[in-house]
Amino acid sequence: MAGIVVVGSINLDLILPCARIPRPGETLHAHARELAPGGKGANQAVAAARLGGDVAMVGAVGDDTFAEPALALLSDAGVDLTHVRRVQGATGLAVVYVDDAGENSILIEGGANRSVDADAVRAAAAVVEAADVVVLQGEIPRSGIEAAAELTRGRLLVNLAPVIDVSPDVLRRADPLVVNEHEGSLALRMLGQQADGDDAVVAALLEAGVPAVVMTRGAKGALVGRPDQTTEVGSPRVEVVDTTGAGDAFVGALATRLVAGDDLVDAATFAARVGAFACTGRGAQPSYPRSGDTLPS
Repeated sequence: MAGIVVVGSINLDLILPCARIPRPGETLHAHARELAPGGKGANQAVAAARLGGDVAMVGAVGDDTFAEPALALLSDAGVDLTHVRRVQGATGLAVVYVDDAGENSILIEGGANRSVDADAVRAAAAVVEAADVVVLQGEIPRSGIEAAAELTRGRLLVNLAPVIDVSPDVLRRADPLVVNEHEGSLALRMLGQQADGDDAVVAALLEAGVPAVVMTRGAKGALVGRPDQTTEVGSPRVEVVDTTGAGDAFVGALATRLVAGDDLVDAATFAARVGAFACTGRGAQPSYPRSGDTLPS
């Protein structure tokens, strides 16, 4: 059984580099077009496996021509795909606009990811229950997320991105809950509270019963919140090419180091370096480092 089990989405990304993101009603020319594997779940699985993690993926692809390219880098990284189902219909698709400053805007069509519901997750119960760390995100149905959380016997890492309504019990079992600034505020509202400012949101999430919080803040690094203290983790400065999937690289690296026994702050410090590395290449999975690569510091 794998040490890390990622229950989540698998997409094919259509990447459109452009001078700037189009405004509503505006048409612009893209510099080029690229196809690359994506999906937050698959991204995190690839990131963890490339860093040496023993990873299994629970998810789904369609029966279309996008399925094999969507799985290509998962397979290349050595991720166990035994529990990736082939369903009738389309593989998930993401259209990614990337401007010349490396910022992105993404539109997702879920496709086969919509089938990763409670029944699909329970069909993979044995591998989920045996995992040291189970990683979840918000690109599969709520019932699938909640079923995976219920089945988890090891450590549960919840990356609530994109933010969808889930049971407060899922958030209160997350160790850690990984969110960015915007997602953190929305997660806090699910727990019936509000706060202003990153530190205050992290503190309020902890007070609401979340065991640990990691708030990613882009170039500003991350805040690591535990009941006894909140620690600021810096991010290396790099020349940004594309920020697509950098947060997923962070999550995959975090899971890998937690399985290895790192303290949460040490794991987040390493993850910030991996996320920064991912910003230096185009696309999500193709930009992720392997265990022998030199990370920025």
